[in-house]
Amino acid sequence: MFERRLYFHVDWALLAAVLLLCAIGVAMIYSTTYDITREAASPQVRTQLTALALGLVALAVCVSIDYRALADHSLLLYGLLLAVLVYVIFFGDVRGGSRRWISFGGFNLQPSEFARIGVALVLAAFFAESRRGAQTMGDLAVSGAFTAAPLLLIARQPDLGTAATLVPVWFGVTFLAGLRFRLVAVLALAAAVAAPIAWTYALEDYQRTRLSTFLDPQEDPRGAGYQQIQARITVGSGGLTGRGFINGTQGQYKFLPVAHNDFIFSVLAEEFGFMGVLVALGLYLFVIVRGFEAARLAKDRLGAFLVAGLVSGFAFQVIYNITMSAGMAPVKGLTLPLMSYGGSSLIATLAGFGLILNVRMRRFTN
Repeated sequence: MFERRLYFHVDWALLAAVLLLCAIGVAMIYSTTYDITREAASPQVRTQLTALALGLVALAVCVSIDYRALADHSLLLYGLLLAVLVYVIFFGDVRGGSRRWISFGGFNLQPSEFARIGVALVLAAFFAESRRGAQTMGDLAVSGAFTAAPLLLIARQPDLGTAATLVPVWFGVTFLAGLRFRLVAVLALAAAVAAPIAWTYALEDYQRTRLSTFLDPQEDPRGAGYQQIQARITVGSGGLTGRGFINGTQGQYKFLPVAHNDFIFSVLAEEFGFMGVLVALGLYLFVIVRGFEAARLAKDRLGAFLVAGLVSGFAFQVIYNITMSAGMAPVKGLTLPLMSYGGSSLIATLAGFGLILNVRMRRFTN
């Protein structure tokens, strides 16, 4: 458990940057969901604040328990993760054609958001116990199986966006564990060969439409290309300093769908302009760099692998969401971590940063 002397080794700068991003997220959710007719905040703000409180508790728990103790039970935690994901497929709540949630009274839990932590833990423990690291196809096959099982279960919900975030977690751990570029080339070739098959048999019609309209949104401006067109308009209308808080038109008048969730960054650009974008990007860059620094300073391979996986998944999600919000990537249901509306996403992300802080502050322990 937490020792008093470890308090002095907590990365307070990283924690402050994370909390500042959360505060910006709550403010933007308040703005995009503000009820103009009643001049009152929406229930989503209260839900996000509740999730933030729970996320801080999760962060404190993940900081307090030695990450090596968690890694010792990584297979158990991984097994529980798979069991919950299977439960969701059969008994989860259905919304918008997807079965992703488990209801607890007034709170809806999305277990797939916690898959990155489970996969990062089990992969870190696996490679930390193997002295040779990720040097053979056998090692990659085992680590790939650990990643593929929850990935396929999440994709089955269907939630390809969240499922895709497990790939950078796997790559971050295996790369630090010694993944050879020759094996990377083999995997890239296999992916290239499998791409046409995946396009034909793995993707649904709406998913293929999203990819094709990304190249030309005007092909279906009122359908699949609508979100991308509106995202570009939203970002471009902000100018240098933006329209001002709660003064954006795209988010306020619902021209941009789910602005408080997938496109929260677009609304930030509209209301605070290029200057606000620079601040947010600077904070995210600081968090990512500081996270990788924690991996470099880790006292053991286990800690380095764990942090590398968590930060890689976080960085991928940030980069993809921001490029999507600017209309430079296909639209995908992928939230912007720490800022987008979504209780499970916020809690899982804060728990992940609890583990990152955990590894860094224990670098001087025996």
